[in-house]
Amino acid sequence: MAGLLIVYHSRTGGSRQMAEACAEGARSEGPVVLLKADQAGPDDLLTAGGYVFCCPENLAAISGAMKEFFDRCYYPVLGRIEGRAYALMICAGSDGQNAARQMARIATGWRLKEVQPPMIVCTHAQTPEAILAAKTIPPEELNACRDLGQALGAGLAMGMF
Repeated sequence: MAGLLIVYHSRTGGSRQMAEACAEGARSEGPVVLLKADQAGPDDLLTAGGYVFCCPENLAAISGAMKEFFDRCYYPVLGRIEGRAYALMICAGSDGQNAARQMARIATGWRLKEVQPPMIVCTHAQTPEAILAAKTIPPEELNACRDLGQALGAGLAMGMF
């Protein structure tokens, strides 16, 4: 059974916490691979049954490391992963919508199947000090990330996606 691949990038720890919580929830349902964006590649995408992409929104865009992951992997898997399930998680200081749109456009190009609207966790970091500070995601937000992972893992295990 192909499991869930969670690819993430985190600069201040928020997205990492979200991705780890998602992986924890998914592990209760089946196999999970959790990889930093700079460690993930086309082979990881090809062997997974579904995906969660998680990153911060930086300057109203997906983080550079996440963009680089998509740049490296886009063409090698194009036409080879169509129809697989995906979800998005964004750690944002105020909005997160543009990062969600950017990743959704990439997923649309791959012809992936969105299984839930993007999850955006807002840290309300607005000053340079707060933006650069290590993040602590509240327990209720991490629980939602666990639930997302469990739902995707269960859907993959049952063959729903």
